[in-house]
Amino acid sequence: MTDAGLARVGAIMIDCHDPISLFEFWSKIVGVEVEHHFPAYIFTTTLPGNNIRLAFQQVPEDKVVKNRLHLDLAHTDPEAFIARVEALGGSRVEDHQMAEFSWTVLADPEGNEFCVTLEH
Repeated sequence: MTDAGLARVGAIMIDCHDPISLFEFWSKIVGVEVEHHFPAYIFTTTLPGNNIRLAFQQVPEDKVVKNRLHLDLAHTDPEAFIARVEALGGSRVEDHQMAEFSWTVLADPEGNEFCVTLEH
């Protein structure tokens, strides 16, 4: 199949009340900077090692249920990463183990879930 009919992911949009403060949280855990800033939107530089960027969109409603889409992050020291997330205002939601694979569900300061696993 040729690429002519395929789209590429340009950004993963995160709904939030405060795009600036949520961007500040995410920038400290994934190493992105502001590329474009509009009144209710922030688009970041691409995630290191990717062509995908994060974007933060101001919305009036609260997050009330589990995300239907989330990021899975990998880190060489998940527990140190989790401690950093918590120090920045995020929270640990729950730990999971499946056979030889484990991961931790975390939430950013506005409750958006994401996971961290051991980077191999």
